[in-house]
Amino acid sequence: MPIVTLTMNPAIDIAAGADHIRPTSKTRCTPPRFDPGGGGINAARTIAALGEPVTAIFPAGGPSGRQLENLVRDAGVPMRSIPISGHTRENLAVTDHGAGDQFRFVFPGPRVTAPELHHCLSEIESAAVGSRYVVASGSLPPGVPDDLYQILADLLRDLGARLILDTSGAALRAVRRGVHLLKPSVRELAELVGHPLPDRKSQLAAARELILAGVSEIVVVSLGAGGALAVTRHEDEWFPSLEVTVRSGIGAGDAMVGAMTVGLSRGYPLDDAVRLGVAAATAALTTPGTRPGHPARIAELYQQGPETRPSCFLPADSGSPETPVPLRRT
Repeated sequence: MPIVTLTMNPAIDIAAGADHIRPTSKTRCTPPRFDPGGGGINAARTIAALGEPVTAIFPAGGPSGRQLENLVRDAGVPMRSIPISGHTRENLAVTDHGAGDQFRFVFPGPRVTAPELHHCLSEIESAAVGSRYVVASGSLPPGVPDDLYQILADLLRDLGARLILDTSGAALRAVRRGVHLLKPSVRELAELVGHPLPDRKSQLAAARELILAGVSEIVVVSLGAGGALAVTRHEDEWFPSLEVTVRSGIGAGDAMVGAMTVGLSRGYPLDDAVRLGVAAATAALTTPGTRPGHPARIAELYQQGPETRPSCFLPADSGSPETPVPLRRT
């Protein structure tokens, strides 16, 4: 059964480089790279790279929307595109090769009307029938209510599908219940709980607060160079980052979400699913633009460490996955 991803605010991600970036001066860039973007689409590309069936659902409009559809198709990801009257947004990232800094310019996206939103939800409802996992990732465009992901969580509960959610801001604050796995960054988690989270103890407490409130069964906090922290109601485990030379940080968190969903869909214990996510995120850091990591590189990074882990190229038995709880008990 395919994994389904939803990207309500997709984009064409344009990436280029320049020798130097200075204010007011013309910046001569390298030839641009064009990638299909938006959280759910990026996650779907990693899911497909790891060999799992996936369907990406997203609204698209205008000439840029048609280009986005072509880019998703070229990436080998099956899709359901919902036509909208607005034009799909384009985002820009330029890397200063001299300083090593990356400058990212992100636009708000087109307004989505109520009928267009209803069409999106109808496509999700249709695609999610029989699916174990639905990944919803990214920001919400203008016109979409802040509580869309709560509406989605309630819809998927009735369908028997599990929601993997990665969002921020008002869309995250509006979620009250029904998420299976929530993946905030530590900054997003701090904004949600309303105070800084300077250490592991405060991060763990904030994540467990969401779990005890019924927002999510599992919270995986991405800590950037600090790794990741996975938390359930009674257990937690910290996963260190893996050292690589970073080429582009765009889409690494989405790759993590996609790979964790692959692991869970194959019945991996939660700790192995998170390790697969960390490996995919790390591999994505070494690729240009938002290209997912190569499967062989993901496998190599995943197998680092003393434990024997299931191969990330061998799908688990098609039966119901086990409850993912083998973490360190607190």
